[in-house]
Amino acid sequence: MRKLVGMAVVAAALLVSACNTIEGAGKDVSSAGDTVAKTAKGAK
Repeated sequence: MRKLVGMAVVAAALLVSACNTIEGAGKDVSSAGDTVAKTAKGAK
């Protein structure tokens, strides 16, 4: 659980620092969603 929280903090920091516009934020959220989907698919 502690590792998951640490990863979430790092991901949030990257997301905040990487997106300077609404378009950038949309791309970041889309990328994160794709990563989660790939991870879930790989876990099956």
